[in-house]
Amino acid sequence: MLIFGIVFNLLGLGFLCWLLFALAVHALPVFIAATAGHAAVHSGVGTVGAILVTLVSGVVALFIGQIAFATAHSPLIRVAIATLFAVPAAVAGYDVTLGLAGITVSSENLREVLAPIGAILVGGAAWARVTRFSSPHRAQRCMLAPTAPCDRSAARKM
Repeated sequence: MLIFGIVFNLLGLGFLCWLLFALAVHALPVFIAATAGHAAVHSGVGTVGAILVTLVSGVVALFIGQIAFATAHSPLIRVAIATLFAVPAAVAGYDVTLGLAGITVSSENLREVLAPIGAILVGGAAWARVTRFSSPHRAQRCMLAPTAPCDRSAARKM
């Protein structure tokens, strides 16, 4: 019986860590949505209206960030947008790693060493997810800009 408990605890902890990485890119839109929902509640919109404001503002923030990153031509602007998404994710990663380490690690010094590592990993995961869909594939670039040097056989395969 003890083995089942240990295995299920490890599976649950693994699921929570996976969920953290999967949702890390959404830290900024969730923060924007929570702020807009809080403002809507205090403006007297009501519960249903506040929920709608929260959902719409979160989705709009995510899509605006993705569209802005995908359409920006300047690498400096892309870095700024990716940083805007990665910093709140890194802060969330720090807090979650510190909390998870508080459950399992008894040494305060080791927890303080593990927390920045978690922040770097989660911030890097958010950065990678934001930049993953940034530029079209090489073949799509060839079709969009036929004057650019490219491999025409890759463009025909699409």
